[in-house]
Amino acid sequence: MVGGGQLARMTHQAAIALGQTLRVLATAADEPAAQVTPDVVIGSHTEIDDLRRVAAGAHVLTFDHEHVPNELLEKLVAEGVNVAPPPQALVHAQDKLVMRRRLEALGAPVPRYAGIDNLEELEAFAQRVGGPVVVKAVRGGYDGRGVRMARDPSHARDIAASFLADGVPVMAEEQVNLRRELSALVARSPFGQGAAWPVVETVQRDGICVQVVAPAPNLPENVAAAAQQLALRLAAELGVVGVLAVELFETVEGELLVNELAMRPHNSGHWTMDGSRTSQFEQHVRAVLDYPLGDTDAIAAVTVMANVLGAAQRPAMTVDERLHHLFARMPDARVHLYGKEERPGRKVGHVNFLGTDMAALAALRERAELAAHWLAHGQWTDGWDPHEHE
Repeated sequence: MVGGGQLARMTHQAAIALGQTLRVLATAADEPAAQVTPDVVIGSHTEIDDLRRVAAGAHVLTFDHEHVPNELLEKLVAEGVNVAPPPQALVHAQDKLVMRRRLEALGAPVPRYAGIDNLEELEAFAQRVGGPVVVKAVRGGYDGRGVRMARDPSHARDIAASFLADGVPVMAEEQVNLRRELSALVARSPFGQGAAWPVVETVQRDGICVQVVAPAPNLPENVAAAAQQLALRLAAELGVVGVLAVELFETVEGELLVNELAMRPHNSGHWTMDGSRTSQFEQHVRAVLDYPLGDTDAIAAVTVMANVLGAAQRPAMTVDERLHHLFARMPDARVHLYGKEERPGRKVGHVNFLGTDMAALAALRERAELAAHWLAHGQWTDGWDPHEHE
């Protein structure tokens, strides 16, 4: 796996149960996956020789991020390396403009957009849309990076001008009138078998996902099924091998529009580690090895995943002590920590809670938020005192 982050770490956990070893290409020995797998190559995903070293003798080369230059992957394929997903699929997760054009050609619903080479094109697009626009870097952005909401036309000009001045290709999109964001997660094997998990709601704050609710509450069955079918169709049309996350906007009118694609395990699928019969990480391993795919049914009426994001000030209390207190208060919390150094806003782990009843969702979400905040800050936001409850 190219990349030594938390996705590689959790993929390694799943690989162990299948009798597999995951070799990772990490930039440093202290990266999350490099801490746990015995087979680590230290190097860069932009160096062909490092990619060759990680691919040597492996059954398949896969990814925990989309940032490997496509021309290097094409070289590896030409040299006989089994790359999954293949470069001609992966480009749709690397280049937003390529993705938008291909999705539009396939008849998939997308926001109105335009490639922007100069400020006149931006102004023409803004006039055509007649409303606020989003300015995006065509490549390299994720977790809200490279995506800027323009307050007004002059702000849009400033954003685009600074991107263009840095030589960054730019596109513009209409700002969609959102009800919420959803994610349809599927997997596809080289054999062409597909599997879909329940569609989830993703809750964003400052461009970063803070919580996921599975399944998405109050989503009509026919809409959920249409989202799953769309994601499976895109996986097949684009030739994806492995897990594909199709991030969706649900508009105020109830329409679904495709926002982003990710061709790897995805933050919106972390709930599957505890809430589904087959986790996204096991499924990704199965898919790239061309094993039959696992059962994607949910095992609870509702699962809530909350990301643990590093606090502005690192707490004096150790992570170990925070875990101790969390489990004392919430023995049902399912915690997944990534072995990352705590930094402000950085994803350092997540916690899953399983519920027996969608009617009790509000309380479950509150508990997940409490737990994630406690793990990050060492403070109970509801003022809970362990000494009163011993």
